[in-house]
Amino acid sequence: MTQDNPKPETLAAKIGVYICHCGGNISDHVDVETVRRRVEKMPGVAVARTNMFMCSDPGQEMIAEDLKSGTVDRVVVASCAPSLHEKTFRSAIQRAGANPFIYEHANIREQVSCVHHGQAATDKATVLVAAAAAKAGQLKPLTPIRVPALRHATVIGAGAAGLSAARDLADSGIPVTLIEKSSFLGGQLARLDRIAPTGDLAADLVRQLVESVLNHRDITVLTDAEVVGFEGYIGNFKLTVRRGQPAVEPATEPRYIPFSGMQPAGTGADKPGDLTVETGAIVLATGFRSYRPRQGEYGFGDFSPVITLPDLIRKMAERHVPGNMLTIDGRQVRAVAMIHCVGSRQIPGIHPEDENGHLNEYCSRVCCTATLNAADRIRQAYPGTRVYELYRDIRTYGRDQEELYEQAGRNGVVFLRFEAENAPEVLPADPGDGFALKVKVTDTLTFGETLEVPADLVVLATGMEPNDVSDLVEMMKLPVGTDRFLLEVHPKLRPVEMPVAGIFVAGTCQAPFDVGEACNAAGAAAVKAAALLGAGQVELDPFVAEVDVDRCRGTGACIEACLNPGALSLVEMQIDGQTVQRARVTPALCLGCGACVAVCPENAIDVCGMTLRQYEAMVDAIVEN
Repeated sequence: MTQDNPKPETLAAKIGVYICHCGGNISDHVDVETVRRRVEKMPGVAVARTNMFMCSDPGQEMIAEDLKSGTVDRVVVASCAPSLHEKTFRSAIQRAGANPFIYEHANIREQVSCVHHGQAATDKATVLVAAAAAKAGQLKPLTPIRVPALRHATVIGAGAAGLSAARDLADSGIPVTLIEKSSFLGGQLARLDRIAPTGDLAADLVRQLVESVLNHRDITVLTDAEVVGFEGYIGNFKLTVRRGQPAVEPATEPRYIPFSGMQPAGTGADKPGDLTVETGAIVLATGFRSYRPRQGEYGFGDFSPVITLPDLIRKMAERHVPGNMLTIDGRQVRAVAMIHCVGSRQIPGIHPEDENGHLNEYCSRVCCTATLNAADRIRQAYPGTRVYELYRDIRTYGRDQEELYEQAGRNGVVFLRFEAENAPEVLPADPGDGFALKVKVTDTLTFGETLEVPADLVVLATGMEPNDVSDLVEMMKLPVGTDRFLLEVHPKLRPVEMPVAGIFVAGTCQAPFDVGEACNAAGAAAVKAAALLGAGQVELDPFVAEVDVDRCRGTGACIEACLNPGALSLVEMQIDGQTVQRARVTPALCLGCGACVAVCPENAIDVCGMTLRQYEAMVDAIVEN
């Protein structure tokens, strides 16, 4: 889809300026009334008003009334960052019957009141509002870009989030292709025994989810498959999917393999090779992996009785030995020491970086609950085994999860609290102790007393790390946070959307979640994708490049500078009886970044809503004020 360039026109605007107090966040530092008085005298400004909260219903109604009465035909809102409420004000303008793109925003909270005080803040706010008003005077109504959308979605990753998203999308009437890299469905959920705090069997949850997916007529499941090619844009993506040789024997009927997942029937029946999936939206549910302790970390790899919490869960489930004491690997465990925050909340200068220079400075959130759940189960099933929990902080944040902590105390679990800079040491036990190991810890609960905890088993509560999806990140140009998880547009306003339109994120590829949270995020992503595709077309903001063919000489400099392949191309056209090449924009692919504008030798390209003429007006206003 392409968009032609309308000729520039001179607009006589009636500008309304609306300045927000932001409940004191702005007005405590900016003299809002002074800014209003200054602004109402500026050229083109018809009215200047203030409100305690412009984003509130009364604030929006103030704007709507001025538009309906004809008092204003351009709107400037001076408030907090546009990322928070730009859509709010555009919607209010649209409800008033006006074009939503006659609006400009001045950020006088983050850019002014958060960093300046007194007269300096008031003066800077005046300048920013003046610049916004000058630009608003040059704005022209724009039309959203409408792109036909395929009624189909693709979900990448078949853990709890991916399965939930696929099922919810299909239940909404959207056909789905579910792509899973391994031979099994269920992801990390299948590697658990019971879910805290409910006690539900993970295997039962996996079976229910997988069966709902496999039995759905609108879901196609591809296992042993990965995305190796990506092109297109929202509503019209094209994925190249490569199916490899399965690593396990193909199943003749669906079967559940403990701690691996559910294997669909016919896995591996198709020949390996590439296939193309055309789809309208993509949900990324690529999941996480458990942190793997480095050699020697709390004795891991040096002492065989030092294992991770996932190892303990699996060993307890696979080889249950009844009795008074827990038995692991054929050895009775009289005492187990469980160490929290292994691979989470790492601190620069205290914890060493991994081989790639990374530190996991975030909290993995679910480890405390999982560790307490394991401790409770040990104490209830094996009362002869003592349990010690060595922790920095206990974070049982979810519903009913605090009960696990209280239950552990009632069950006789002993808690020892340490500081990060004084971490426990795992050492060989002294001869004659009768235990395999001892854990030396400075316990802040006993006012800094150094204790030695005897242990036949040391369990490391390892954190969560995102799976390596660098190939998808590179292909799809996805943002990644400093924690290496995929980064959504906004954690509150657009929590499951990626900056690339039509791509959504769900589950633990975004952040550490428990199973319930991952499925909730998957439901949100599915709703967003279904709403996007349900109408058969999608609307995009019109802030894209446009070419003046009368000025363009087809040099191709814009194409070389373009950051998104395919957004600009040279096409042949007839001008004055001659066949010439001129640049053409594919709006659905254009990022609106302006890189092409900067390199065009003929000034033949502008970005709608952010033209050079508009910026010149802003600069003039800044100089004058």
